[in-house]
Amino acid sequence: MNIATVQHGIHANLAQILLQLLQVFLVGLTIGMTRTVIPGLAETEFGLGGQEFFLLTTFVVVFGAVKALMNLLAGRFADRYGRKRVLIAGWIAALPIPLLLLYAPNWSWVVTATALLGINQGLCWSMTLNSKLDMTHLSQKGLVNGLNEFSGYAAVAVAGVLTAWLVGVYGARWGLFMFGTMVIILGLVLAVLMVKETRPWALAHSQAIKPTPAPSLGQAFFYASWQNRNLFALNQAGLVEKFTDALVWIILPVWFLTQNLSLVQGSSIIGIYALVWGVSQLGTGVASDRFGRKPLIISGMWLCGLGVLLLELSHSVWLWTLEAGLIGFGMALLYPTLGAAVADASPPAQRSTLLGIYRFWRDFGYAIGALCMGLLAQWSQGLEITFWLVGLAMLGSGIWVALRYQV
Repeated sequence: MNIATVQHGIHANLAQILLQLLQVFLVGLTIGMTRTVIPGLAETEFGLGGQEFFLLTTFVVVFGAVKALMNLLAGRFADRYGRKRVLIAGWIAALPIPLLLLYAPNWSWVVTATALLGINQGLCWSMTLNSKLDMTHLSQKGLVNGLNEFSGYAAVAVAGVLTAWLVGVYGARWGLFMFGTMVIILGLVLAVLMVKETRPWALAHSQAIKPTPAPSLGQAFFYASWQNRNLFALNQAGLVEKFTDALVWIILPVWFLTQNLSLVQGSSIIGIYALVWGVSQLGTGVASDRFGRKPLIISGMWLCGLGVLLLELSHSVWLWTLEAGLIGFGMALLYPTLGAAVADASPPAQRSTLLGIYRFWRDFGYAIGALCMGLLAQWSQGLEITFWLVGLAMLGSGIWVALRYQV
């Protein structure tokens, strides 16, 4: 496509943007199918019993490390080879996941499957966002991030509840196999046949700005991770907020079982978290465009921290449900806003690379958070300490943004 013929804006590119939203919905379904079923059935299906908290966290440690690396490389690959090729590669990487879960004889197969899931999520989720940012106006970054994360995390909520039901009907392995196979093949087929390459839109953005020499990946990484004060603050906030999601992913399904809830009951409460997170981003993304990024990031970090602490202090289903919704709303405030704030600080020609670096640090938070939670839970022989780790980390990270991020 000729750069001169492209038009920016949601209305001008509505069909492709809707297709990209469907893509991220399918990506969300892919990760959502693992969110409550695997931790909840770790003991009955994969032999993790007793107090093996550290071993339970290994699959999220591996997922976070792999996804973080893929995020870093995806931004660079997208700038060099194009968004569509990277998107397709991500779906191809996911193809073995349902088979690995179906035939897994031990926990190491689950860890391998989640490593492939990390590749899929790092490549595909990144590309859906980059492509929409390419096609829309620069003034629509918050709205675009909100729409993207709404679609993805609404899917996470749907998949968590739906797969919990399928597991009850068909068993863990066949339930995950049927659901995962359908979603992954559909995502790949749509990516190959219908998705357009959006690099021409990104290049058209760049023409309006005085060109600068492109830094190497190492130079960009050092700049975003250390030299630039704002990006440093945003990257650490992205890393720490994943502690919350790691807690919900690993700890809550098991903790709810210890509170005598069924898998479906626990999945439904966790689904409220993901659903509120997803739906609320339809408003919070736009709000960050209108009212600024900083207030939403700080308030989101603090609401999440407070909600996590209240979860551990509560003892009823209705309170846990309200607190799950509170945490979801906090995530909705901070999540699309952090991505939009990074995009604000990124020249269009380097936006994919700098967003990739942000997403590296953000999803590396899965690995760091899961590792710390696993070690602390193993040391204390209980799950309660993990709530305090995450809650206090979120409050402290919000203070860091309040003091160091300048707009």
